[in-house]
Amino acid sequence: MRTALTTLTLLVLGALAGCGSSEKGTAKKDENILTVDFVQGQVLQYRFVSKRDVTVEWDPEGKMSKPGKDATETSTESLEIVMAYTPVEVDPFGLTTIKAECKSAKVARSKRTAPTVGKDAAEYFAGKAYTFKVGPTGKIEDASELDNVIKQVGQKAFRPNANRGRIKEPEMINDFVATQWFLWDAISSIDTKSGGLKPGQTWKSKLSLPSPIVMRKARDVVYALKEIRPTLKGRVATITGSYSASDSTPNSWPIPYSGSFQVSGTFGFLGGYKLLSVTGQGEEKFNIDAGQTEQYNQQYEMKIGSVIPLGISAKPQITIRQTITTQKL
Repeated sequence: MRTALTTLTLLVLGALAGCGSSEKGTAKKDENILTVDFVQGQVLQYRFVSKRDVTVEWDPEGKMSKPGKDATETSTESLEIVMAYTPVEVDPFGLTTIKAECKSAKVARSKRTAPTVGKDAAEYFAGKAYTFKVGPTGKIEDASELDNVIKQVGQKAFRPNANRGRIKEPEMINDFVATQWFLWDAISSIDTKSGGLKPGQTWKSKLSLPSPIVMRKARDVVYALKEIRPTLKGRVATITGSYSASDSTPNSWPIPYSGSFQVSGTFGFLGGYKLLSVTGQGEEKFNIDAGQTEQYNQQYEMKIGSVIPLGISAKPQITIRQTITTQKL
């Protein structure tokens, strides 16, 4: 059964588009309205995986007299989480309240990049629950509880013994943020004033850039409605995305930790980080009739310049090949 929320949304969007029909997908004959829909009490469950391969070229310009056999360092790390979302209050005139629960969170990584004390902080998301409010377009309007959970887990990233000051261990908290803070971004970033979409139309947004380095950067994304195909479960839209480095990062995005601290490992030793480039693409399958994402795959490569302290002239370059996926269970 469709919710009253869906009907109201379509009427509003139809009016904005100058169309009198309230049937989903008929703003005009060849246009399609994409909205995120919920049924009260109906649980939605997804598996998210964020994985990256990291390469550090210690002397890409050949300035070291004796670069040695370990001139290149490689590592891998991944976070897999399973989330359950339950609409607990569907408001046909405004915001829907969703209860989110992290069923599991597991980090796997190369041995040399693992925390030296305790487990990866991102694994503390397992068992955490919070609510958030989402509008008819899928835009998250109130994520204060999620922000609080992120900050709580952020404290787990630091060594418990602070005799030598605050020392942060390697962690994948921002990978959790990349999957949860931007739920339904491809849909919620559509300009509702434009009415429905035709295949080939594009729109823009911003997404985060999780990495093993403490930095606050974003990627610009250009979405495009590639095609819509009928399936046994309803009409499925294919939405593509292309990524590039962004010049700005929204202040509203969460910050897991604050204050001064040291970072352990390679990325605490290096410094002067500068984002050089971001290239990549993604694809999402969105069920228009169900009003929910079925799956997505984001892949990109970013290059980061850095410097070695102590006056060494070599300028290492870091290449991160990142994949973020989700699948409805």
